[in-house]
Amino acid sequence: MNLSTDIFKAYDVRGVFPTELDAGGARAIGRAYVAYLDAKRIAVTRDMRVSSPDLAAAFIEGARAQGADVVDYGMCATDMMYFAVAREGLDGGAQITASHNPKAYNGIKLVRRDAVPLSGDAGIGDIRDMIAGDRIPTPTRPEGRHETGSLLDDYIEKVLSFVDPKTIEPFKVVLDAGCGMGGLVAPRLFDRLACRTTRLCFTPDGTFPTHEANPLIEENRRDIVERVVKSRADVGIAWDGDADRCFFIDGTGEFIAGDFVTALLAESFLMRSPGQTIVYDLRASYAVKDTVVRYHGRALMNRVGHAFIKRRMREEDAVFGGEVTGHYYFRDFFYADNGFIPALLMLELMSKKGQTLRDLLKPLREKYFISGEINTKVGDMQAVDARLTDLAARYRDGHTYTLDGFSAEFPDWHFNVRGSNTEPLLRLNLEAITPELMAVKRDEVLAAIRKE
Repeated sequence: MNLSTDIFKAYDVRGVFPTELDAGGARAIGRAYVAYLDAKRIAVTRDMRVSSPDLAAAFIEGARAQGADVVDYGMCATDMMYFAVAREGLDGGAQITASHNPKAYNGIKLVRRDAVPLSGDAGIGDIRDMIAGDRIPTPTRPEGRHETGSLLDDYIEKVLSFVDPKTIEPFKVVLDAGCGMGGLVAPRLFDRLACRTTRLCFTPDGTFPTHEANPLIEENRRDIVERVVKSRADVGIAWDGDADRCFFIDGTGEFIAGDFVTALLAESFLMRSPGQTIVYDLRASYAVKDTVVRYHGRALMNRVGHAFIKRRMREEDAVFGGEVTGHYYFRDFFYADNGFIPALLMLELMSKKGQTLRDLLKPLREKYFISGEINTKVGDMQAVDARLTDLAARYRDGHTYTLDGFSAEFPDWHFNVRGSNTEPLLRLNLEAITPELMAVKRDEVLAAIRKE
């Protein structure tokens, strides 16, 4: 069995196949997961990666050996697994996926009842320790059953329920599934709309023959950007590998920051139902809270991470939540993230307001000047803490807080620096009221982070 303890991350299990995670490791995780939850019936799904069928089969074998019945839904997007667990009232679910990582990787995303995620400090660490300490309990139930199920038709109807498809104008849209799970779902959705689509990389293929399924990396957006510009499309939409995130390109080929998308999706919800609660992560542009306030909503800033966002949304009954990395969460989708609802909502918003995506973004781009997330490697994890302490001393005259890393707010600019959960890395997000001030303050904070 190959199973490195380093692959148990803050939000999922993820490592290189088969040196860090192989079938034996997946089997052990399946057993420990069922033991941890005392689960009697779970869902298992997988993405298109070459190693996913073997890992899924092994996980199912381990879960059944521990006494759980398994409903095997086959190849699915991650948010389809959430849908299955919540809709069917299952005790939990697992998606075999490494999301946006390169083809050498694979992993497992795990949830409990109601699609509530397991995280490093709520389940994933317990499973790791159970396996590492050889403490998986002896099964108390006979081997579970293996069933198969089908999700796609019902899932499509659920996603479409967020909009009135008839109101969406016949936009020219370029879609890029990155050879990931978007190629399974997107055709069924867009065949129900009047949009005229160009479809790139729609055949699921875990070898990623064109580009990796990570649209946050500029080179992976080259194909969709070129096609949007060449075809004079209204919008481009791309998905990551397991299709629980989507990303937008405007008609000129410019990539749209996730906090601006969050602001526009918040506007979509608040236009129809003013006063609702919106949760956003603390890295975001002030565009988010300003938009929410303009529609008399309640904007709640939160620490980064899907487990924390989902928990806060449940506590506050928030209608929508967004993160700058392209995760968008919906109360009426079991407080879970979804990669297709944002695409439909954006097209609906463009239709309702009679504006292109670039038009919708114009007032935001003229007022809010953001750095985007900038990563800096430092020597070790102790250096991460030391740099954050230094920043706190340097910028103590601002309004500061340590909800997640270190944040400081000033009258005309603000920033957040937080450490990676898994490596000695600091991540800076900064915003200012002018592009010139943004550049100056970005360089100033980076210099403080990177000092020898």
